[in-house]
Amino acid sequence: MTAYETIILTVITASTPLLLAAIGELVVERAGVLNLGIEGMMAMGAVSGFAMAQVTGSAWLGVLFAMLAGVAISMLFAFLTQSLVTNQVATGLSITLLGLGLSGLIGGGFVGMPGIKLDYVAIPVLSELPLVGKLIFGQDPLVYISILLTVGVAYTLKKTRIGLIIRAVGQNHHSAHALGYPVIKVRYACIAFGGLTSGLAGAYLSLVYTPQWIENMTAGRGWIALALVVFSTWLPARLAAGAYLFGGVWILGLYAQGMGVGIPSQFLSSLPYLATIIALIVISTNRRLSVINTPASLGQGFVPDR
Repeated sequence: MTAYETIILTVITASTPLLLAAIGELVVERAGVLNLGIEGMMAMGAVSGFAMAQVTGSAWLGVLFAMLAGVAISMLFAFLTQSLVTNQVATGLSITLLGLGLSGLIGGGFVGMPGIKLDYVAIPVLSELPLVGKLIFGQDPLVYISILLTVGVAYTLKKTRIGLIIRAVGQNHHSAHALGYPVIKVRYACIAFGGLTSGLAGAYLSLVYTPQWIENMTAGRGWIALALVVFSTWLPARLAAGAYLFGGVWILGLYAQGMGVGIPSQFLSSLPYLATIIALIVISTNRRLSVINTPASLGQGFVPDR
């Protein structure tokens, strides 16, 4: 494998958990809900997937359990914000703290254990092609799933009746309710989808990226995923491009450290977060970018008329 292929493969690996978490959050926010609990949901997915894989010896059962764990904690967020109409920002932050703390508690006995890695897909002949073989036909299954999810979300939001309802609920939940759309049920479903993809992103970290369990292994990726949704102006194609861009920045810092570049390692490690801040500043200073595609009801609680 050439150095070129190695770098590209590493960028794809670093970008996939960002894309998985962000594409679910995009759907949640399109429905008018701001979920700041992604980091905690990813942590719960990572520890649940790793634990199930250790117990059963199956990485795929680990992936399934990680998704269920993500959905379960997202339903707690949904119940609090949609049924009890609590503040979405405060509740999301609480879910993140809960997920990080609970994952550390659950994963205490799994620290240091060798992980069970999800096998890569190897298509005979095609995966051996020069340059593009490993890049296109030799990835792990979750890379292909992340791409399919992105395409599916883009198509659903733009071309289907379900997508129209989601966008209507996020744009003006009172008008959507007046038209007969079940606002709360739609938001519950979208939050569950966001929890599923966050759990899947966590499983990617503990079963593919670094097949082991380390406390706080999400390392702020949930916050970057949140920024990516704004960075992409709530459009799936831009979100995918942004995820790979941020993944590239992440890997750039790691490679620079490995090459002994005369820059403090702490600064290189902070590059992804610095890029996130710069992107948000650029968007916030541009009035057009800050309002385009922004769901008008984002972050607002909804109480149906009695």
